[in-house]
Amino acid sequence: MPVTPPTPVAEAEKDANKRRALGTGLESLLPGRPAGAPVRPTAGEPAQETGKPREIPVGQIDRNPYQTRSKVDPAQLEDLSRSIAATGVVQPILVRPLANGRFQLIAGERRWLASQKAGKTTVPAIVRQVSDVQAMEMTIVENLQRADLNAMEQARAYERLGREFQMTQEQMAQRTGKERATVANFLRLLKLPSEVQGRVESGVLSFGHARTLLALETPEAILKAAAKVTALSMSVRQTETYVQGLLNPEKQKAEAASKKKLQDPNVREAEERLQRALGLKVHVEDKRGNGRVVIEYSGLEDFDALMTAIVGE
Repeated sequence: MPVTPPTPVAEAEKDANKRRALGTGLESLLPGRPAGAPVRPTAGEPAQETGKPREIPVGQIDRNPYQTRSKVDPAQLEDLSRSIAATGVVQPILVRPLANGRFQLIAGERRWLASQKAGKTTVPAIVRQVSDVQAMEMTIVENLQRADLNAMEQARAYERLGREFQMTQEQMAQRTGKERATVANFLRLLKLPSEVQGRVESGVLSFGHARTLLALETPEAILKAAAKVTALSMSVRQTETYVQGLLNPEKQKAEAASKKKLQDPNVREAEERLQRALGLKVHVEDKRGNGRVVIEYSGLEDFDALMTAIVGE
């Protein structure tokens, strides 16, 4: 039986449904309003919302004080600026009118910044009449729905939703389309020492590293472990093994001893010779003639001595 191809009208309806689904996070913050229905402005408001984009001078728009993102990647902003210079702003930004005749960003900060960088004098924007509280919540949720926030920015955004809007973790998950466990894991990052939070924010440590380090009981233990993980450039899997060793040292020793018994005597002898020559802890992992040599060091002095021993510098 031949398959009837979808009509242009059916394709358009499918695209419209997809767009509506993607926007449910923001729409859910304006309960009881039909999609596209205008809100009556209060006395003294400088603009009315129409639901349709309008060109607004970029210099007439103020940055949102509730913005969650603390950093904008210069390279990504440059790419977006070139795209806007060539083809314009594809998706309008979202703003709200202020009593002084200006506008305040709700969503679309990078498009606004890139438009200025591209030399645009105006930017397409949709005007929404919303309160301070609604604007704050919409901005935070809109940012959390994007994938470019670092782990600490997301953690602080969730914390702010709970603190300023008394949202439960379940409500945060529903508003942002995340799993409740994901929200809980991000909030746990705020228990990390500030120095470790800084490493997560800068990308030195990943979300997986940070979550693993939280298994340690004290800030001092977390700081010490984070320093070693960073110095040795451990993967998340290696960090998990390392942390488990700190939590269960006897079990780790027993496993290491058992592994030694099964180790080829020739490999064990090579490992011991390397340790004596370097003065550092060495692990030789061999599987039928293939493997790797892992050398552990605990400070810059050890590393310098290792470099001297290997390359003679």
